Amino acid sequence: MLTNHLGVSDAIYALGREAEKEIAPYFAAIEQVCDENTEKVLAAFAKHRVSDNLFAGTTGYGYDDHGRDTLDRIYADIFGAEAALVRIGFVNGTHALSCAMFAAVRTGDTVLSVTGPAYDTLQNTITGDYCGSMKNYGIHYKQVDLQNGKPDYDAITDAVKDDAITLVFIQRSRGYAVRETLSCAEIAEICRVVREGNPHAVIMVDNCYGEFVETVEPTQVGADLIAGSLIKNPGGGLAPTGGYIAGRADLVENASYRLTAPGIGGECGCTMGQNRLLYQGLFMAPHTTAQALKTAIFCAKVMEKLGYEVSPKAEETRHDIIQTIAFGAPEPLRRFCEGIQAGAPVDSFVTPEPWAMPGYEVPVIMAAGAFVQGASIELSADAPMREPYVCYMQGGLTYSSGKAGILLAAERIQNSKQA
Repeated sequence: MLTNHLGVSDAIYALGREAEKEIAPYFAAIEQVCDENTEKVLAAFAKHRVSDNLFAGTTGYGYDDHGRDTLDRIYADIFGAEAALVRIGFVNGTHALSCAMFAAVRTGDTVLSVTGPAYDTLQNTITGDYCGSMKNYGIHYKQVDLQNGKPDYDAITDAVKDDAITLVFIQRSRGYAVRETLSCAEIAEICRVVREGNPHAVIMVDNCYGEFVETVEPTQVGADLIAGSLIKNPGGGLAPTGGYIAGRADLVENASYRLTAPGIGGECGCTMGQNRLLYQGLFMAPHTTAQALKTAIFCAKVMEKLGYEVSPKAEETRHDIIQTIAFGAPEPLRRFCEGIQAGAPVDSFVTPEPWAMPGYEVPVIMAAGAFVQGASIELSADAPMREPYVCYMQGGLTYSSGKAGILLAAERIQNSKQA
């Protein structure tokens, strides 16, 4: 019998046990993917002869940082790419994505998003009225909206015929949209359609939240370029900051000039003693991602039992770590976030409140009691405070702690109903 240390009611514990029994069969598939991805990471580490001499950091310019440069090659191998750029100098995923996008466009070119509008913060890079945005540089933008939440292949076929399109953008995850995450098989089909209509366009994928969820990555199914954040899946909960770009060598090189300066690129960028955490985080990434997926499945089943609409369902195959819960009203959404925060190892005593986060048009509530600030591979939940009041839960360094956070969230919701 589990000792109750968190003050969760017997009724919610019983609900959790019932949910866990129902989802147990789906864990085996997650473990299988984890095993294969772990072997992939181990093989890359062995190929590049990882030893502790690579963990020493550099200062200043960061010239001849052997650990940094070897990690680039390891990422490239794991993601099936020609080259990679893994840097703590990327302040977040949006920064990495922005640098990657600018690698393929010039003034007068057109960016085509084939998955509807890009994530809120990335829209500032593309169409924002900011100095240095693509719009500011005279780069044009078009988009193909999803059809019933799925890629509209016919519309994509027509749209890519425009010779001015030099970059086709795919957002793998749902962001703050109410739609399904794309599988790598769907991304492969988009790439096929684009290649037939515009073989010269660069295909780029926002890979945030999707790394190590499947046994292949978008660069292994036709994408020229991918980018993401190290405080999500690939950092394994240990990377303190940073992002990565992987893909065609010339495009990665161009992106490095955007990160630093033309002619300098990836040759500079000291690591300040962080290499060990980046290596160890990558080693842990397949396992940590699996823990987050188990947490998401548990969340889906528990919240469904409480009467809320969830996506994906617990029984559905997953292509990223995000779980959505449609609350339909602000009050249960706030209570859910309060419970997630209460189950965090850091700042559990804090009550999350909506606030004007940079890059978002509406107030956002975020529960994130993480060892790394804002790390969404650690258990977190966030939502824009707008209808239909959908919450986006992700992460969980361990399934046990993630499960506890979900139970606390369920308890807060139930208590608010009874008040």
